[in-house]
Amino acid sequence: MQILDRIEDQITATGLPLVGITLAAVPYPDTPVILTLHWHGFIKEKLADVEEADAVSFTPVPSSALQLNERWNTLVAVDRAAMAAAWELGAWDVARAERPGCMRPGAASTEALECLQAFGAFPFGINGNQVVVSDAPDSDDLVQLAAERGYLMWFFRPVRGGIWAEYADDATLTANGRREPPCPHRPIPPICDKKRKTVYRFGVPAGARKPYIKTGPTH
Repeated sequence: MQILDRIEDQITATGLPLVGITLAAVPYPDTPVILTLHWHGFIKEKLADVEEADAVSFTPVPSSALQLNERWNTLVAVDRAAMAAAWELGAWDVARAERPGCMRPGAASTEALECLQAFGAFPFGINGNQVVVSDAPDSDDLVQLAAERGYLMWFFRPVRGGIWAEYADDATLTANGRREPPCPHRPIPPICDKKRKTVYRFGVPAGARKPYIKTGPTH
């Protein structure tokens, strides 16, 4: 999966830095995957559409949700693609969340909102402003399937193309905030039987040498 290429294309097109990146998938081969890019930036609101006019307010730039239609046969393939993109973009770690369907008996109401957000289908704006701009024609079907059968979500904060360069105390990064491929870490196959969080840590602070991987259920 060419996740890295899509991310870099979007960075070039917008010229904005990223706060974070999420990837969401349902546990069925060859279904679309939703890539959401969370930007750091503001849109200037003016009373008149002239260059000299002062801005009266600043609206956060909405996130971009993109549908990836590349074929894949196992969730490990998606896991590996997310890790590869995060590795090359200098992320400190990748957090993978396994989530059961929110339509099960006893599920908290917040789980339905989290499911919508994961697939770029935020149901309402904030202060009248759009939160996500979605180019994902199959998102409604994916949300329905995720609500019934569960889904997985990956999250990481890129150093290259992101806002984190000045905070990155990481001995593994090059001067431009990247790492050379390939990613040396092996994915842990997801189980998809309950809530579970797995964290792959790539960053190495001064004096440390060992990678960090943590997995376990969440409550």
